[in-house]
Amino acid sequence: MDESGEHGLSNINPDFPVFVLCGILIPEVNYQSIRKSINDLKESIWGNKTVIFHSRDIRKCEKEFSVLFDLDLKKHFFTSLNAIMSESPYTVMASAIDKEKYVKKYGKLSDDVYEIALSFIIERSVFWLDAQNDTGKQLEIIIEKRGKKEDKRLEEHFQRLLSRGTGYVAHSRLKAYNMTISFCDKKENINGLQLADLVAYPVARHVMEPNRANPAFEIIRPKIYSKNGKLYGLKVYP
Repeated sequence: MDESGEHGLSNINPDFPVFVLCGILIPEVNYQSIRKSINDLKESIWGNKTVIFHSRDIRKCEKEFSVLFDLDLKKHFFTSLNAIMSESPYTVMASAIDKEKYVKKYGKLSDDVYEIALSFIIERSVFWLDAQNDTGKQLEIIIEKRGKKEDKRLEEHFQRLLSRGTGYVAHSRLKAYNMTISFCDKKENINGLQLADLVAYPVARHVMEPNRANPAFEIIRPKIYSKNGKLYGLKVYP
């Protein structure tokens, strides 16, 4: 899981008034192929796999991505990246908070929006897991570190979910999948977290401007968990 936008409600950026938490579900059997595809792209441009994909740096052509000012290299990068995003086997679960509407409805001292977003993603992940014809299903949740206090609070929220359940999923259903949660630093160069980061920003732009052209979101849209044509894996609060 990774996020786009700030989760705080005190100071809302009018240019980016949403918070999006994005989770990507990847079956363990498929993860190595996704990891290899991303590493192959890194090595084809930088000659190593230590570069960390970060949506903002890519968009701004900053840091390692200044090489994308070379238009031929940029074309190769985005053609390859779009192929990875569209062809790789993963499922998107995303929860978005329209912070201005949320504050008007609940106030600035309401529940932590990160916790609300996490609860939704876990709920929908359970629904997805229920439909998978596989025995011994388990869910390992990996979230990018934010800070000791923030991570501890989220860990406590996760443990409360396991003991109490959510509004739609009993705690017994959560425990049946032996859920675990861990926090990893961006510097650890985990390609799954980087993929979640690349998905989160286009989702945020879509939430803010649903009628504006958003080619990146159109690549991602088929990956969003859906049932009967409805996007069950994307929810906007409130």
